[in-house]
Amino acid sequence: MLRVSKLTDYATEVMAALAAAPARVHSAQELAERVRLEVPTVSKLLKQLAQAGLVESFRGVNGGYRLARDPARISVADIVTAMEGPIGMTECSAQAGLCDHESHCGVRVNWQRINDAIAGALAGVTLADMLGPALRRKPSIPLRVANG
Repeated sequence: MLRVSKLTDYATEVMAALAAAPARVHSAQELAERVRLEVPTVSKLLKQLAQAGLVESFRGVNGGYRLARDPARISVADIVTAMEGPIGMTECSAQAGLCDHESHCGVRVNWQRINDAIAGALAGVTLADMLGPALRRKPSIPLRVANG
C-alpha cells in the first residue's frame, strides 16, 4: 500500500494548527495539546520542519514556532518532501542513476508519469486548503474506489 508515514501525517496536522493562526508564535506544548500528540514527537516534527524552512523557531521566554510563509504558499508536497525526502514512487522516479536496471527498463518512463501526477496532486493542495472544508472541485486525477 502506498501511504505517507505517520510522522508526515502528524507534521501536516501540526502545520495546520500553525496555519490556523499563522502570525502568532506557538509553543511546542500548545501545539502538542492541540493535535493530541506527545511533546517530544511534536518537537521532533517542528525541528525537521524548521530545517526544511517551513517553520521559523524563536528562542526565549516567549519563544516557539510559526509558519515561515503564508499557508497558501506551502503545499502538501512541501510537507511530504520535508519529512520524507523527494517524492518518488520508485527509486529512479525520484532520482536518476540509482538503479542498475534503469538503462534497459521498459516501464521507467511510465513510473515517471505516475510520479509526476502524484507530485502534481500534492503540490496542488496548499496548507490553506487543508484548513477548509473538503475540496468540492473535480480532481484532476480520477479517483477510483476498489471493490471489495
